[in-house]
Amino acid sequence: MAVFNHISFDDHEQIVFCQDKASGLKAIVAIHNTNLGPAVGGCRMWNYDSDDEALNDVLRLSRGMTYKNALAGLAMGGGKSVIIADPKTTDREALFRAFGRCIHTLGGKYYSAEDVGVSTSDIMIAHQETPYMAGLEGKSGDPSPFTALGTYLGIKAAVKHQRGLDSLKGLKISVQGVGHVGYYLCRHLHEEGAELIVTDIHQSSLDRVATEFGATIVAPQDIYHQDVDVYAPCALGATINDSTLPVIKATIVAGCANNQLAEPRHGEKLKELGILYAPDYVINAGGIINVSFENDYDAAASTKKVEEIYNTLLKIFTLSDEQNRTTAEVADELAKQIIESAK
Repeated sequence: MAVFNHISFDDHEQIVFCQDKASGLKAIVAIHNTNLGPAVGGCRMWNYDSDDEALNDVLRLSRGMTYKNALAGLAMGGGKSVIIADPKTTDREALFRAFGRCIHTLGGKYYSAEDVGVSTSDIMIAHQETPYMAGLEGKSGDPSPFTALGTYLGIKAAVKHQRGLDSLKGLKISVQGVGHVGYYLCRHLHEEGAELIVTDIHQSSLDRVATEFGATIVAPQDIYHQDVDVYAPCALGATINDSTLPVIKATIVAGCANNQLAEPRHGEKLKELGILYAPDYVINAGGIINVSFENDYDAAASTKKVEEIYNTLLKIFTLSDEQNRTTAEVADELAKQIIESAK
């Protein structure tokens, strides 16, 4: 397994491989950059097909966290962790205790939190072994509603920039992935009068949004073909790729999934097609913003900070037009300037 010459290696400061035979833990922690402060980023639990797939994911995700925290104006560096396991496993006590011990060996250079396949209760188990956990119950708690709020406001910013509209009423929006964050996003969109088309691999999640919000359900492979105004990817990453780009009908891509572009060149293709892209690590920063208020938690202050995502995206969209560059390039450049200035 290549590391230093890996396609997704981006001058990462530290990569740690953790194993605990007793619990079955196999985890990778990637610390990308700590210029702005200790690395903070969630833990993803997924049944990866290979160790290299897990490594690629954690490298991409940790880099995204560095840029996300920088553009959100947080005193945090970027890191991420993945656990290679079935997220449906019920034997979690020993697993997350072992994970907590792994994180503790880093001495506070990295703080973990919940992400796909991991709940706040899992993080509380790990917290019994280490103080270096964030998004704790009784403090900032579940970040999902704040991620959804930021994504909703990001969609509004994209619609405002492209169409000059202040409302989403009557717009058709496809949401790919209606789990925890996706559900809250659908609620915001429904309350503003948007028409929802949704897909997910879990029927119970689909039934919930169909019943509560009148959403139309389509098969996972059909979500890209929908005649909609906005496509909101809210599941796993790399859904903007060579296969999906030719069939996407939306003129805006704005969702809460991480690493939505399979490769940077797909951002160029979106621009060529006239599709406005809201950079994922900007629009989905609401959760980590909420976590940043962990000590002396104040939900109102957190919400006010999340609302800044709207103007941050408008700035990126405007610079993209003025400089004739992709929104992803503009966002990266702005983030790098902040990170470099903190050296």
